[in-house]
Amino acid sequence: MIARLLSPSLAALAALALACASPEPAAAPAGPAAPAPPPGSAPLTSGGTPGFDHDVSGVVGAPPPAWDVGPWYNSPPLTPGDLRGKVVLVRWFMSPNCPFCSATAPALKALDERYRERGLVVVGMYHHKDPEPLDPEAVKGYLKHFGYSFPVAIDPDWRTLKRWWMDGHPKRQYTSVSFLVDRAGLVRHVHLGGTLEPGTPEFAVVEERVRALLDEPAG
Repeated sequence: MIARLLSPSLAALAALALACASPEPAAAPAGPAAPAPPPGSAPLTSGGTPGFDHDVSGVVGAPPPAWDVGPWYNSPPLTPGDLRGKVVLVRWFMSPNCPFCSATAPALKALDERYRERGLVVVGMYHHKDPEPLDPEAVKGYLKHFGYSFPVAIDPDWRTLKRWWMDGHPKRQYTSVSFLVDRAGLVRHVHLGGTLEPGTPEFAVVEERVRALLDEPAG
């Protein structure tokens, strides 16, 4: 984490943000698309902060591990194999108590709405951090709060998040990570976590990568 001096007036907000970044378990309308970065730049990552683990070797360019998740909402159970031939954006999130998750919800909805018909599938992965026990019915309420109509699954005990991202990498503190998977089933871009908001440079990078992957032939 980035150490900094905080004034008393900022202490409560900082504590809430740190809870969303910690690896310990514990809806505004979408804005217009931001200008895309120059085509062909193909960045491997976006998001995160200085000092975080930006190493995506063995992740980008490789197929992700099978996921071990459920129950599913807004969709029958899916596997990565079911989504072959689609461009897939997988994003981990938690309850509305997380400011990163609330701020990112409009971006996920915007990408789903803009590109679903072209072959993008947004998949949400809920990982539980709140102190009370996991309640699948409460998760259903979170989806209504965020306005998510795309497929969402619960990732019990963070099994898939650890397998995809965290195991062996203690500096990957943000658990609100996103993966872009191409039509061939290979990871092509990782948003390292934190907020992803419409109208920001980070969102422009992710949206440009979505468009570029959708333009690639299905193989």
